[in-house]
Amino acid sequence: MVVVWRITERCNLSCKFCGYDRELLRPRTDADPHVVSSLGAVLADYQRSTGDAVLVSWLGGEPLLWAPLTELTHTFCRDYQLRVSTTTNGTSLASTDVRTHLLEYYSELTVSIDALGSLHDSLRGWQGAFASLERSVTALAEEKRSCHRGPILRANVLLMRETIADFEPLCLRLANWGIEEITFNQLGGNDRPEFYPAHRLLPEQVETLAGQLPGLRKHLMNIGIRLRGGDAYARRIRATSRGESLPIQDCHPGERFLFINESGCVAPCSFTALPFGIPAEKITSVSDLRHLPLEFARSRHQRPSALCEDCHSTQVFEKFD
Repeated sequence: MVVVWRITERCNLSCKFCGYDRELLRPRTDADPHVVSSLGAVLADYQRSTGDAVLVSWLGGEPLLWAPLTELTHTFCRDYQLRVSTTTNGTSLASTDVRTHLLEYYSELTVSIDALGSLHDSLRGWQGAFASLERSVTALAEEKRSCHRGPILRANVLLMRETIADFEPLCLRLANWGIEEITFNQLGGNDRPEFYPAHRLLPEQVETLAGQLPGLRKHLMNIGIRLRGGDAYARRIRATSRGESLPIQDCHPGERFLFINESGCVAPCSFTALPFGIPAEKITSVSDLRHLPLEFARSRHQRPSALCEDCHSTQVFEKFD
């Protein structure tokens, strides 16, 4: 069971493709620590009673900025015996204390890296970002080797029109940092529709990428790096670039994956919190948790969502295959 929990909408960077850009004048919500802890206890009971290992993945905004996260992570790992991961922009990784905490408690760490050098800096609104990440991630990888423990080190790359040509050299550079896995997303249009049209991937770029992936995957495998994303994932990116819809008849909602937003709304994915979400406060037992797939399936049947007629949930399309 993978539970992706967006715990904060706050961020310290100004990425023009992102809805959590610090320069956007908009309300920012944080999760309620009590709700997080309470549902964590239910997840722990579920894990103990079923033998199904649970991974809770913190998302933002920038999750490492959220003050309650350190203590909650202690609770989830030490008391609940759950695995945790997070996706970060990397601004906190220069701190030795942060890296020590990550090495001790986290099972996976995903660092968002979009491009080589100054292009990454400009996309993120952080001067010196790429060089800082190179130093911090390399230090973390060396510390992991020294102490023989720590998270899987993953980089996630956002592909857009001006960055996709450098995807292969970026992957090879990341391998030198000690990155162990690489995933990628295409630029989406929901967060910043004003940015999307001029920067979305072109069909011919996607075809070039699809042709390069098998060879790049093999080359990276030979040097010990896993490049994730299966054939279904390439099909999803190709369809988006062409303006084609990919409907999903049955994604088995809630069986292997849950998304929880900062308001404590539990849903089958990040796109369906509004039509299908259930308040976390209503999930107080293992029975409630195991009943979610039936509740979600019933909701989909009674109130079909147009979102499912063109599904963009990356886990459905095997992003991590």
